[in-house]
Amino acid sequence: MLIRKYFVVLILFLILAMTVFGCGKEGGADKESSKTEDVKKEKKATLNKEEAPIPVEVSAISTGIISSYILLSSNLETERMTDVYSRVQGLVDRILVEEGDHVKKGQLLMQLDPDELELMEAGALVNYEQEKKLFERKRAMFDRQLLSKEEFETASFGVQAKKILWQEARLNLDHTKVTSPISGVIGERLRRPGDRIQPSDKLFTVINTDEMIAIVHVPEKEVGIVRKGQKAFVSSQHLGDEQFSGWVKRVSPVVDPQSGTFKVTVGIGNEENRLRPGMFVNAHIVTDVHANTVLVPKTAIVYESDKMHVFVVRDSIAQKIQLAVGYQDFEKVESLSGIEPGEKVIVVGQAGLKQGARVGIVAQREIAFKSAGAGK
Repeated sequence: MLIRKYFVVLILFLILAMTVFGCGKEGGADKESSKTEDVKKEKKATLNKEEAPIPVEVSAISTGIISSYILLSSNLETERMTDVYSRVQGLVDRILVEEGDHVKKGQLLMQLDPDELELMEAGALVNYEQEKKLFERKRAMFDRQLLSKEEFETASFGVQAKKILWQEARLNLDHTKVTSPISGVIGERLRRPGDRIQPSDKLFTVINTDEMIAIVHVPEKEVGIVRKGQKAFVSSQHLGDEQFSGWVKRVSPVVDPQSGTFKVTVGIGNEENRLRPGMFVNAHIVTDVHANTVLVPKTAIVYESDKMHVFVVRDSIAQKIQLAVGYQDFEKVESLSGIEPGEKVIVVGQAGLKQGARVGIVAQREIAFKSAGAGK
């Protein structure tokens, strides 16, 4: 009876052990299966991520003109500017122009009080008329040989002297009207009505802005490159880097031994009067021009150390190309080899891009370069 009891307990123990072992094996299998499934999903996600193209924007490579130039800074000046003075002293009666007004040559700018000079002119005229009457009587006497030749000549000279005095008084009266010696714009008005002025007092500054000049000092090493008549252009940040065409107007033959530079005057047309005296500009003196050359926008360039690279899209793959750089300016670079016209260069999305990466073009930009390299 006892043996049977032990036998039953043994059977129950074996059944329990088999049940626990079976459950543990089945749970481990489930865990292993779940882990394998997660690895597969992760690999699939990584693969999909690697295969997804990187969105980029591109621009088609074009050909055009680019120049080599000497870049220097200067402040604009007017080629024609004059200070206006009065030729006589007096009180300012009226001022007819203000700063910024356009005037023509000979236009009245200021009127001085003419009363005193009018009286002087009238007195000089009376003296002249009186001398003429006296001379006519002496002429009649000379004709009747009642007057010597010496006395007649003295009377003749007396008339001429009185006439000169009257003409001088009349001229002084005319000078109470201060006029502009050139056509242009009033840059300064320095006197007010009621002021007493002397001939040494400056009254106005008149500037002609139809032609501006920029005086630059070019390094001595360029002495054989810069010539009179050479093309040039200027630009100003205040005018959106717009270019204004010009030319080399004068080249000084003297090199300053202290600075090692020589003076060059660049002339700039200003028909629209957008340039102003004193404006800070960058002056470009064009030394050479390349036409029909491959141009790459600077927005596409990736810099590595001292080298320039671009990414060109070929069969949806980004190909990294090192540029063989020719001339360049602030917006474009000349490519001497490695890129053909019409190829698509990446201008947005190239930062951090790797060689051979799959890319997807989401937009294509048409880049119109502002500068042709030799002014507008």
